Amino acid sequence: MTAYWFSSADVVDEAALAEYAKLARPAIESHGGRYLARGGRHVTLEGQERQRHVILEFESVEAAQACYNSPEYQKALVFAKKAVVRDAVIVEGA
Repeated sequence: MTAYWFSSADVVDEAALAEYAKLARPAIESHGGRYLARGGRHVTLEGQERQRHVILEFESVEAAQACYNSPEYQKALVFAKKAVVRDAVIVEGA
């Protein structure tokens, strides 16, 4: 079943975010991930306001987890931890 990886973040280091993006995109795409939303205009209805939101689509929760845990994405994650304060979740589609 399709799964969605949703991240909501505040950027604290633009240079580190650029490095993260450079490494994360190929890692995500090599695991079948597809960007549905990446930044852009948003409206916060409830909860903490964040600067940036990203939604990825994968074929399954397991595929999304495999991407997150992959050596390629873990290299990118080093930069993400410097670049943003974020919440991330994978949720199975309906």
